[in-house]
Amino acid sequence: MIDETHDAGLTSWVPGAAEPGGDFPIQNLPFGAFRTGMDEVSRLGVAIGDHILDLRGALENGLLEGVSGPLAEACRAPVLNALMALGPKDWRTLRLALSRLLRSGSGRQAQARACLRLRNGTAMMMPARIGDYTDFYTSIHHAVNAGRLFRPDNPLFPNFEHLPVGYHGRASSIVVSGHPCRRPWGQQRRASDACPVFEPTAKLDFELELAAFVGPGNALGQAIPIRAAEDQVFGMCLLNDWSARDIQAWEYQPLGPFLGKSFLTSISPWVVTMEALAPFRQPMVRSPEHPRVPAYLADQDLDPRGALDIEVEVALETEGMRLRNMAPAVLGRARFSQQYWSVFQMLTHHAGNGCNLRPGDLFGTGTISGPEPGEEGSLLEKTLNGTRPVELPSGETRRFLEDGDEVVMRARCARDGFVSIGFGECRGRVEPAHEEAFAG
Repeated sequence: MIDETHDAGLTSWVPGAAEPGGDFPIQNLPFGAFRTGMDEVSRLGVAIGDHILDLRGALENGLLEGVSGPLAEACRAPVLNALMALGPKDWRTLRLALSRLLRSGSGRQAQARACLRLRNGTAMMMPARIGDYTDFYTSIHHAVNAGRLFRPDNPLFPNFEHLPVGYHGRASSIVVSGHPCRRPWGQQRRASDACPVFEPTAKLDFELELAAFVGPGNALGQAIPIRAAEDQVFGMCLLNDWSARDIQAWEYQPLGPFLGKSFLTSISPWVVTMEALAPFRQPMVRSPEHPRVPAYLADQDLDPRGALDIEVEVALETEGMRLRNMAPAVLGRARFSQQYWSVFQMLTHHAGNGCNLRPGDLFGTGTISGPEPGEEGSLLEKTLNGTRPVELPSGETRRFLEDGDEVVMRARCARDGFVSIGFGECRGRVEPAHEEAFAG
């Protein structure tokens, strides 16, 4: 799984690719879709340093060695679905060709420069057509933190330690980073109300998550065994599962989230491939007191590399902080490797009843939180459902998100002996609720 593309000694001739702490060195090479003009169809690109390599342009100039046939056609597409459908052999072929083109010493720098676009100012589009979206609930620390607020004596539901819990989300309201979050309306019932009311949420929250894109998928009625799950995950991005806690609390029983979640979900534009993440995989760790993993979700070959060591971070920038040129305040940091269930177990369980997964389907990992203070992945946890306000460096406080607040999520991988890689950012600013739609 580790090959020449992960060599820590590799550098790139592209400006910014060797910048210390940069997200996109040559060891990363994430994919996305971009547009350089308002009327132009999106193109696939690869982030490298401060630039984007135009895949279609690189192909037209004969710069991608060994890339032909269906793989070449997939690189000419406006979104990643066709590439996701091909599978690991083609993914690795393309990654190797890109690495050899962009590394220092490449003999095709002059031709390749014509295929580079500056990332700054380039319009990033949705990386794939997302046909279906499933959000999971796989952090035991988040489950305990949130559960204690409502069920202090028994925070975990009885099924949590036996299966990856998930629900079917709304694919049509998934947006790429930078899209604003309009404060949603919904039905809610406050303790002081005799009857429910329909009004804008007063408890708008974020959820710090990662997301996995499905690769080739499976036919309806066929399962995906855990030993084959690795070949089904194309890559990962950041995800903000915006949540209206007051709407959610009233509506979620008995069938789960609805209007409190479906109004918006934000993802980062760059998809970091599983090939790029290979150096940062590690064993799944469970405490001895936890139940044995069900046989269909356990594999002695996959378990030692089932976890992904990704540090995630969420920060908040208020309107007041922007006016004072203050940096966003970090609210939480946690490690994805602490999740109770892996992305491979999520996928195998999802397809276990014969549900057909398709290229470009998206899995949210659920809120990523850790066991310690400062590792909360949501305001629900950090403020104890609004009862303990967060104090910001600007002197402001927050119980939940206010209009004008911007949520900024980042993620990074680091390991001794390898070059650190990042995911870029997932941003979204809160806008006021529409008033006219329900007036009078």
